[in-house]
Amino acid sequence: MAKILIHSGTLLSSSGQTLGDVLIEDEIIGAIGAPGYFSEVASTCDKVIDATGKYVLPGGIDVHTHMELPFGGTAASDTFATGSTAAAWGGTTSIIDFAVQRTGEDVHDGLAAWHAKAVGNCVIDYGFHMIIGGVDDAALDAMEDLTNNEGITSFKLFMAYPGVFYSDDGQILRAMQKASSLGAMMMMHAENGPAIDVLVSQALERGETDPRYHSLTRPVEMEEEATHRAIMLAKVAKAPLYIVHMSAKEAVRAVVEARDRGANVFGETCPQYLYLSLEEHLSKPGFEGAAYVCSTPLRSREEGHQDALWQYLRTNDLSVVSTDHCPFCMKDQKELGLGNFSKIPNGIGSVEHRMDLLYQGVVTGEITLERWVEIACTTPARMFGLYPKKGVLAAGSDADVVVYDPNAVTNIGVATHHMNMDHSAYEGIRVNGHVDTVLSRGSVVIENNTFTGRVGHGQYLRRGLSQYLI
Repeated sequence: MAKILIHSGTLLSSSGQTLGDVLIEDEIIGAIGAPGYFSEVASTCDKVIDATGKYVLPGGIDVHTHMELPFGGTAASDTFATGSTAAAWGGTTSIIDFAVQRTGEDVHDGLAAWHAKAVGNCVIDYGFHMIIGGVDDAALDAMEDLTNNEGITSFKLFMAYPGVFYSDDGQILRAMQKASSLGAMMMMHAENGPAIDVLVSQALERGETDPRYHSLTRPVEMEEEATHRAIMLAKVAKAPLYIVHMSAKEAVRAVVEARDRGANVFGETCPQYLYLSLEEHLSKPGFEGAAYVCSTPLRSREEGHQDALWQYLRTNDLSVVSTDHCPFCMKDQKELGLGNFSKIPNGIGSVEHRMDLLYQGVVTGEITLERWVEIACTTPARMFGLYPKKGVLAAGSDADVVVYDPNAVTNIGVATHHMNMDHSAYEGIRVNGHVDTVLSRGSVVIENNTFTGRVGHGQYLRRGLSQYLI
């Protein structure tokens, strides 16, 4: 049995921090003790990691990624191999990707396709949510089968993208009722898609084709209205609801109101909405803004959305930060939208940078160390049925561990990142901290700025029901 000792680090959890040692035996955490507690067994360990002056925390969990997702005539540029490798570089040790059923397709066929993409190709552990793109009796039956037999306990619907993923209110209600009966989590892309399509058509008719119009034709009101409508439908169905990639402060207020009355409604945001904006990024000259096209779109800094989202993270009205990692290269992919912003593939690559960008929020005083661990590790595990196997440093938990050096520096850019992209949405951002060592189920996958993992190490995660409900 392999044995690793991490000693003299500051152990972080969602509730506090303490100096201590972590003893790893094979793939799990065997025990945790005070500094020096395991000194007598150190000589018998296969590896000893000195974490003096560094933080030791659970591996990050990114519960919103889209590896190899077909979109807009192309596909996300990260495979499960390249994307999971990049995630490991950034201190993320588990991802939950989205298997896809489009309108007219079979749910089980969609899931099988995603298993085929991922199996044997992941560096870190992975699970799936299921996108339901066609709510009918067969899809509802499949939801029950996946929940009971496949370890897939969360299902995503879209109020946007008519003809591809869109569900109307009646379909949404039926799926929510099924989720309620199963105890499953319903996830929602909350934007008013039919109305957005009208605004997009009108903008193009006026000759407004630059990337910034992607945001201007998806105004705050389209996210706010859809969020409120989703919450009301979930209330009728008595279903838990998780709103993905929230960018507008007005939409989050609808979540706040629901939570204040005790509803099981949860909000997720992403690094791009905390750091990037309509004015500074999406409105760059020429076609440069295409790099920042994602949905929901980047919002105005002048209107205070970024500051508000940080505040909502502090108050837990936003419970999780994921990435919606859906990368596309500028060359041959984003360029599909030259002269027509509506043809630009929607997505930003962030899976490698989430832990660092959130830690920079610790440095600037936006969140605490404990909140960093909570929104990036522990709550994602609890929200989606992985706790305490994942998301915590505890005896018996998987040995997914990150040693983080607060005295080092991370310079983000295309020259240094490991995602399969020809640009970086975070080019030039400097983070006052750095991922030092990463372990996935007891195997060291990142050490001394070197990748030491292997494709195929990652295992499929069969998840239970949410452990975060009121």
